[in-house]
Amino acid sequence: MNAEAMNLLQMIFGGSLIGVGIMLFLLALSAISLYSIADHFLTIRQSRLFPENHLDHIEQLVGAKKIDEARDYCYQHAHDSMAGRIIGAGLLRYRNSQFGFAEYRAAIEEAGEDEMAKLFRRTEVLATIAAIAPMLGLTGTVVGMIEAFMTIANQDGSAQAQDLAGGIGQALITTLMGLVIAIPTMVACNYFRHKIEAIVSHAGNRIEHILSPLGKKGL
Repeated sequence: MNAEAMNLLQMIFGGSLIGVGIMLFLLALSAISLYSIADHFLTIRQSRLFPENHLDHIEQLVGAKKIDEARDYCYQHAHDSMAGRIIGAGLLRYRNSQFGFAEYRAAIEEAGEDEMAKLFRRTEVLATIAAIAPMLGLTGTVVGMIEAFMTIANQDGSAQAQDLAGGIGQALITTLMGLVIAIPTMVACNYFRHKIEAIVSHAGNRIEHILSPLGKKGL
């Protein structure tokens, strides 16, 4: 067991310093990817972005024509959420514009697009890792193969298998590591993006229903 582990470590760190640096960079990317995935699982949730208890309370205030109270509720730090920021933008436009009863929908759409863009930008970390991990792995492969050929050249073609093992082993392992990081990271990135679209689409209908009384002039 220890011999197998040692052989693997020798393959990873037995090549050039450039290859070792690439391998360490890939390990760092894997840690960042795991952290980002865990963070997204905790934050990109219906209950976190559009808490039903907040939406119910805002709906009651709007239904009771307490527009200013509903607006203040949305902007209170204790009630901060994606839903509150979107609804708050609509209520603010409604109060501050002479024709707010006809314009609040535009404010909701603008705020919704902005909030959705922020969520998508957060997934860019995963998309970037998924894109560069295979390229780093390929770079490690090229570096390892160059080292192996240089070893052969320096020994006039008489290099033994053990002389080439470090470079070739490092070349293969960096490619494998890049793919192992990239594939689940890309799957996670697409999953979270689809989840964002589904949550926002469902919540959009809910927000429209909550604020539908604002369309009546004189509320």
